Amino acid sequence: MNTSPRQKILIVDDEPDIRELLEITLGRMKLETFSARNLGEAQALLQREHFDLCLTDMRLPDGTGLELVQHIQQRAPHLPVAMITAYGSLETAINALKAGAFDFLTKPVELPRLRELVSSALRLPTAGGLSTAIERRLLGDSPPMANLRRQIDKLARSQAPVYISGESGSGKELVARLIHEQGPRASQPFVPVNCGAIPSELMESEFFGHRKGSFTGAVEDKPGLFQAAHGGTLFLDEVADLPLSMQVKLLRAIQEKAVRSVGGQQETVVDVRILCATHKDLEAEVSAERFRQDLYYRLNVIELRVPSLRERRDDIEALAMHVLKRLANDTGQPEARLHPQALEALKNYRFPGNVRELENVLERAHTLCENRTIEAQDLRLSEGNCTADGAMADLTQVDNLEDYLESVERKLILQALEETRWNRTAAAQRLSLSFRSMRYRLKKLGLD
Repeated sequence: MNTSPRQKILIVDDEPDIRELLEITLGRMKLETFSARNLGEAQALLQREHFDLCLTDMRLPDGTGLELVQHIQQRAPHLPVAMITAYGSLETAINALKAGAFDFLTKPVELPRLRELVSSALRLPTAGGLSTAIERRLLGDSPPMANLRRQIDKLARSQAPVYISGESGSGKELVARLIHEQGPRASQPFVPVNCGAIPSELMESEFFGHRKGSFTGAVEDKPGLFQAAHGGTLFLDEVADLPLSMQVKLLRAIQEKAVRSVGGQQETVVDVRILCATHKDLEAEVSAERFRQDLYYRLNVIELRVPSLRERRDDIEALAMHVLKRLANDTGQPEARLHPQALEALKNYRFPGNVRELENVLERAHTLCENRTIEAQDLRLSEGNCTADGAMADLTQVDNLEDYLESVERKLILQALEETRWNRTAAAQRLSLSFRSMRYRLKKLGLD
């Protein structure tokens, strides 16, 4: 006999019919319900009882659901709150998500969607276990990283779309994975997609799937990325690279929570949480009319900025030690040590490629060094990005034109490599270079 206590749900709505519908539906899910007709009753119940979820209407006789969300955020931040809003009140729903709501429902309430939301909210990890798990994966004790971990902890407990901004190589995909892994969708798929790497003519098929015979080469039915991520998270990396025609179709899929495969006649309902990232300034892309404003508002409900390595120089030593330990394990060789001058050189380098560039620099130095000691010269750092005090080098003071041009060339090539996930052929095309010329330049700059 199962004697474990039933989970408790707080329902806040001034309409008796809505309260009754919710009570009956949740009761059939073996959940214990408590009802309040207004903000005051809800706050009184919250003082007396411990709840596992709160469902609240937006409009209450003595206040708003947003006020209740804020009240709970201050007193019980790990209690998920779902907002019930009038149909079409997207702005209200977005404001609720920004205030800290877990998710939202629209009236009239669809019971399958209600059950799905409740089940998802009740799968959230209990308070106290998140920070340790995030710390193991996201290294660094600097204030920017401590703040980033706190934000990941909070956002993992929400279903809000998150726009992850930051420079190439700063760890945006790792942040997206942590948000997924620490939330209620952790047991479901995490599907990352590089939007800039899909040919435009194949985008619709890749995102939404296709039916056999729908175009030349479609020899069998194939599900798309949305279907693959059903129940989990779809991470749209470099979302700014989507062509405008695809942005329209993506917006509709997000709004309708359904997709239609190429050649298909019916739509398929999909349940995915959308996380996206780009190293570009998405707001500037909107201003330049290269990115749809309506899609921007749907994706950028909450922005999470990942700091560059320049902003957290105090973490460089810990990161370097971690990378060297991993390289030793991977190669089966004794762990290399950093000479103090090499460590100082790393701390004074600008790292335009951020953490990914640090890993590449150390991997190369690990191979080149003598006697398992990495000297400063083994790092082969570009002088144009080195400073004496950790500040940005003043490139207007050019003493040696050759060195200056080489530093600019290195920076552009690294940027192209980062944008193409180190696909040399794609990077060469982006820079209008032949592959042979690209290979020569990589070797000359010590990047091969």
